[in-house]
Amino acid sequence: MIFYFTGTGNSLYAAKHFDKELYSIPQELKKDSRKYKADSIGIVCPLYEFDLPVIVKDFILNSQFETDYFYIVMTYGMHHGGCAARNAAFFEQAGRRVDYFNTVQMLDNALPVFDIEEQKKLDPEKKVDEHLALIKADLDERKHYIQPAAKEEVDFYEGYKAHAIDYSASIEKPRYKVSEKCVGCGTCTRVCPKGCIRVAEGRAVYEYTGCIGCMACIHACPTKAIGFAVLREKNPEARYRHPQIRLAEIIQANNQK
Repeated sequence: MIFYFTGTGNSLYAAKHFDKELYSIPQELKKDSRKYKADSIGIVCPLYEFDLPVIVKDFILNSQFETDYFYIVMTYGMHHGGCAARNAAFFEQAGRRVDYFNTVQMLDNALPVFDIEEQKKLDPEKKVDEHLALIKADLDERKHYIQPAAKEEVDFYEGYKAHAIDYSASIEKPRYKVSEKCVGCGTCTRVCPKGCIRVAEGRAVYEYTGCIGCMACIHACPTKAIGFAVLREKNPEARYRHPQIRLAEIIQANNQK
């Protein structure tokens, strides 16, 4: 039993390698009572700002899991910042046991930092499928392992915290903007896991206070009408969805209607 969260398909692609019984976290969060029982229960999700996405943390802390083996696998692009060890300690303090916590490096789709077209050229070097196979072997063996926080990753994380630009959504500071290129197709409304976008009078309206910054709307927009409100993108014309994940799968996972 795997619970996953995905904005661009990377984490769904990874989750498919580990088990066939997959459940979308945004869909599960619609339930008033969340109690799960299985021999093995896993969480697969992306790394957001060197941490678990808020939506995933909420799901873990406010659900009940009855299992002999609980694991978390996070996908990331360039640096993981020691997130596994840090979050395993966090969950232990919260009374949640994590038997296995690992990361897998995939294409980085953080638009303000990387040009997606350049990242695509680097993707083969990351040997994603090989690393996923190694993690699956660990999970099949019920290996107990928490990825250690290497000094260089901790240093990178500390440097990030010291110099990060705060672009969290708020009433005064929206994260994204919708341009005149919007045709009102509604794709963004269907991929948003928080229901932050609606179409009114033929145009997308971004209600940003509930936004968690997954960028699903930006990457899925067919006319590239959604972009960052303040931060400059490396390549505003470049967008990404994992080549082996269909848009319909992301819609099915995240749609709040």
